[in-house]
Order: sequence, then structure tokens, then C-alpha cells
Amino acid sequence: MDPYEVILYPMMTESASLMVEKENKLVFIVNLKAAKKDVKRAVEELYEVEVEKVNVLITPRGEKKAFVKLHPDYKAADVAIKLGIL
Repeated sequence: MDPYEVILYPMMTESASLMVEKENKLVFIVNLKAAKKDVKRAVEELYEVEVEKVNVLITPRGEKKAFVKLHPDYKAADVAIKLGIL
């Protein structure tokens, strides 16, 4: 899948901002057909970071939410600032 088709938009809620600061994680709404490896590859290509782990869940609204943990060498806050969500 094309990286731009995989990641629909970043999500920034109060709990997501805490994850950025404390756990070095970013939260995205992704395509329902995207697998974890697709999300990992898309984040690495689009934001030029190294991804350590990806967790996904389907929300009650029917959207797929991806929690992306970045490698300790990269800061989620820097990516969030670049995205304009922090």
C-alpha cells in the first residue's frame, strides 16, 4: 500500500499527548485494510523515523487506530511538532 493511503490522519487527544510525552508514542487513524507492517513502513517513510512497535485497534466508530512506538533514538514530540499537532 502507498504510505499516503495507509495513514489517514494523526490523532491528538489529551491521552494521546500524554503518550507522546511519556511513552514516545504517536497515534494515527489508519486505513482499515492496513496491516501493522504497512503502518510501520508508512510512518518510517513519511516521517523519517525508526519504529519499534505498532499496536492497532478498531474503535467503536469503525475506525482503525494505530499506536506507534518510536525507537528511543527518535522523539515523538519532534514528529508531533513537525505535524503541527503539539
